[in-house]
This record gives sequence, structure tokens and C-alpha cells, in this order.
Amino acid sequence: MSDLVTGDAVVLGLRPARLPSRGLAIVLDLIVYVTGYVLLSVGLALATSSLDDAAQAAVGVASFLLLMVGVPIAVETLSHGRSLGKLACGLRVVRDDGGPIRFRHALVRGAMGVVELLLTFGTVACIASLVSARGRRLGDVFGGTLVVRERVPGARVMPVPPPPPWLAGRFTGLDLSAVPDGLWLAIRQYLTRMNQLDPQVGAAMAARLADDLVARTGAPPPVGVPAAAFLMAVVHERQTRDAARAFGAGPGAPGVPGPVAGLPGTAPGTPLAWGHPVPGAPVPQAGQPAPDLGRAPAAPVVAPAPAAPVPPRPATGFAPPA
Repeated sequence: MSDLVTGDAVVLGLRPARLPSRGLAIVLDLIVYVTGYVLLSVGLALATSSLDDAAQAAVGVASFLLLMVGVPIAVETLSHGRSLGKLACGLRVVRDDGGPIRFRHALVRGAMGVVELLLTFGTVACIASLVSARGRRLGDVFGGTLVVRERVPGARVMPVPPPPPWLAGRFTGLDLSAVPDGLWLAIRQYLTRMNQLDPQVGAAMAARLADDLVARTGAPPPVGVPAAAFLMAVVHERQTRDAARAFGAGPGAPGVPGPVAGLPGTAPGTPLAWGHPVPGAPVPQAGQPAPDLGRAPAAPVVAPAPAAPVPPRPATGFAPPA
């Protein structure tokens, strides 16, 4: 399977079509084209019966090229790689990078198909498809195309687990622009499967991924934060930024996680992530207007109780102890 990774760390899996499905699609296409060619030839023979042999031969060659070469090229160009046979078999012709084909790709495939499929009765195409790792014939190789399967069984997408509440919002100032898509994909795959791994192996993988993420962001590793929790918090922060850019909303807007109570810069009454109110905030009763959460209530600010002193811990990164 050919994998393409998008900017959102989503794997676009392209499953190349193999020889049996491609052969069936070509047979269906040939049945349609040959039937149309025979009907057209009979009609042209009746219409050109008064012409000489040379004119009739020229008309026959022109009709052959038009219906057996020109029509397949036009169909693949207008349908973006889906002929009748490919549509019936769930196949599609795409570029090597996964994009839709254009006229030049269909032209190269059609020109090479005359030699591969018509003149040699598909022998060259079968040999090339069997030799190729992705089942491509010569027309695909020269045209830079690939025949893929469109109807594939859908895979269940596992969600990324949420970060601990005490870590939400602590990495809002982190620079994530230098983190490559491959690292995001590796982190996402680890977080969705970390419960299935051996604890020691999972801890080592989390430490390695967290060290790579810290090296890309340029920020020092947070002291006392487990590597897996750090990865969850950073992925959650990236998803929050993507949602804000996609919907044009800032923190605190509906559907976008806002500041968490207890963190610096959070006013009393500010809603938590996904609309859950802060404990102690006024809750409107039935028939009463909702309180104005944008204005901080005039209440004395109570200083939090001093926490117990924690002994300093040396910052050694996320590498597991030897």
C-alpha cells in the first residue's frame, strides 16, 4: 500500500489495483468500445458503399482510432480516471502523488494502450503488471499514473486520549511550526496504541518521541511531566489551534477549548473546554436570563493556599533511567 501523509498527520492510503481487477475492468471497457465500434462500422459501411476501396479503408481507420483510442482518452480525462469498467470494479486512475489525472496522462496511457492492449492482445500489459511492485503497466510508468482501489474497507480511527486536566493550556506559547508531519504521525500512532504496548516499551517510545518533540520546538522539557502526558497535551494544543484557524474562532468560543480554571489569566466564570462551567460559577435557572460570563463578577479574589514544598528534581529530559 502506498502511503501519503497530509499536513494534519493523516495517512492517505492508496491501495494499488492488481492484475485480476484491472483485467476485468479492461474487459468491460473493451466490450463497450468494441460494441460501439461494430455498430459504427456497420453504419459507415452502409453510408460509404458508393465510395472506392481506398476511401472506405481511410474511413475505417479513422473510425477505429476515434472510437478505440480517442474515446477512452476523452472518458478518462472527463471522468478524472474512471471509465465504465473501472467504475464497475471500484478502480480509479490517479497520479503518482494521489491527485487526479489530466489530459496528458490520459493521452500517454491511451497511446501506450494501443501497443500493450490492442496490438499484443494484452500480453505486454499483463507482463508489466506482474513485474511491477504496484501493478502498473507501461502506460502508467510513462504517464506517471497509478490505478488504485476506491472501494476499500474503512478502518476505525482511534481518537487521541485527552491530556490530564492539570496540563491543559500550559503549552499555548509553544512554537509547533518546526515539527514535521512524520513526527506528528508517529506521536498520534503511539497515543492511540499505547495501551496495547508493553509498559516498558511504551515508556521508552514515549520518551524518545517527547525528546524529538522538545528538540523540534526548542523549549526545555517540563520538569516532573511524564512523557506520555506531555505528548497528549501538545497534540491537544495543536488540535485546538487547527480548530481555531479552521472556524475562525479564538479560545473560549463555542467548540474551541478555552482556558482551564486555576491557570494564570483565567477569570472566574470562564467556561472550561467544550462548554463545561467552572465550579462555583452561577448557573441560570429555568426562566432566568443567562449570566454575563464576559464580565468578571465583583468578588474578592481569594489567594490559593500555599502548596507543600516539593524537593527540586533534576531536569534530565524524557530519557528513561538506565
